[in-house]
This record gives sequence, structure tokens and C-alpha cells, in this order.
Amino acid sequence: MYGDAGPWSILVVESDEANREILVADLRRSGQDVRAVGSGREALESAEESDLVLLGMKLKDLDGLHVCRLIRAVTDTPVIFVGAAASELDTVLALRAGGDDYLARPYRPRELMARIGAVMRRAGVCRPGPPVLERGNLSIDIQKQEVNYRGRSPRLTRKEFELLLLLARNPGKVISRDEIVSEVWGNSWSQRTVDTHVSNLRSKLGDRSLIVSVRGVGFMLART
Repeated sequence: MYGDAGPWSILVVESDEANREILVADLRRSGQDVRAVGSGREALESAEESDLVLLGMKLKDLDGLHVCRLIRAVTDTPVIFVGAAASELDTVLALRAGGDDYLARPYRPRELMARIGAVMRRAGVCRPGPPVLERGNLSIDIQKQEVNYRGRSPRLTRKEFELLLLLARNPGKVISRDEIVSEVWGNSWSQRTVDTHVSNLRSKLGDRSLIVSVRGVGFMLART
């Protein structure tokens, strides 16, 4: 997707719901394993289990700088601060608190992934080889954006690939049309678009039963 970074287990810590959802969507589109929380206290409970923390400067319960210091007291997990356009002082304070980088909004997904990749390389925890997601007879090479299903390797559009990846990353879970639109299209398309892309995927994969329709809710990936 974006270079050779990941996939990583990333903890997003952001109290603002809109900003949190944007970050999560950008990361999942790049194939990352994402967990999101809205408070500093929740962050402290999960930081050690994550490869990287994306930390908001202003949280609803604790100051982001203080949260970073507390994380640093117990783990070396890399931390990237994410906040509004930063002054030199903001950046200095973030780095002095133990942060590895500061990403200012607005940013582009490519910049986000490039910064994550750079921080992870500096931390010495890069992982070799492209990530491949296996779901029974379905194999998805996230890095190359290639799919193989029962010997078929159909050429998918980017949105078809992202839709299939979203379903494959949530086995046994029904994903609503609204969630799919938000994750894959960023709320800029209609639910009818989802149905069209699901139909195209079924045809290209040669199995109409692989993607299950749940009436009035959405879609899920069948066991293969």
C-alpha cells in the first residue's frame, strides 16, 4: 500500500471522535492492525501490547505529554504525537516527553505511513517480507494488493481490494454498509456503491457465496 511499513499493531489514542475515526480508517486502508481508545488511562493499559502508539496531544482525561512520560516509564514502544499545526515549542515538548515524532494535521496518508515506517526503522523493529493474510482458500497479499482464491488471481480495482481486505480482516463479523462506506470511501459514496462492488467481487472471485449478505445490515466473509 504505502511502502514497506508494517503491518503493525497500532494503538490510536485520540479523544476527538472525528479525528480518531480518520486516523483509524487511514491506517486500516494501509493494512495495519489498529485499536483505538479515547482516553489516556486506556492508552496506559494497552501501550505495552502495541508496536506503536499514535497519541493525541489533548485528551479528555490526561495531558498527552504526561501520558507519553508514563508510557516511557514502562515500555520502549515508539510514540508519534498527532495534533494541530505545531509550533516549535509543541514539537520540542513532545520530543522531550519521550515522543519519537510529531505529525501535524492536516496530513496525507502517505506522509502518515512514511513517518510510521521511519520511526519503526529507527526503533529497529522492521519486519521482513510482505504481509499476507490467509482466510482458508483466500490469500491476500496486502503489500502487492494481490488476491488468490482457489487458484484464481483476479485483477481487482483498488476499492474492490480494500473492501475485500476489510471483510477478511474481520472474520465472522458482519460489517454494515455504513461502516464499509466510511472505511473504504470515506463517507463520499452511497450504499448502492457498496452493493455494486460486492457484486463485482463475487463475479471476479468466481464464488457468489464467499461474501454473505445479511439482510438489512451488511456483509461478512464466509468461512472458506
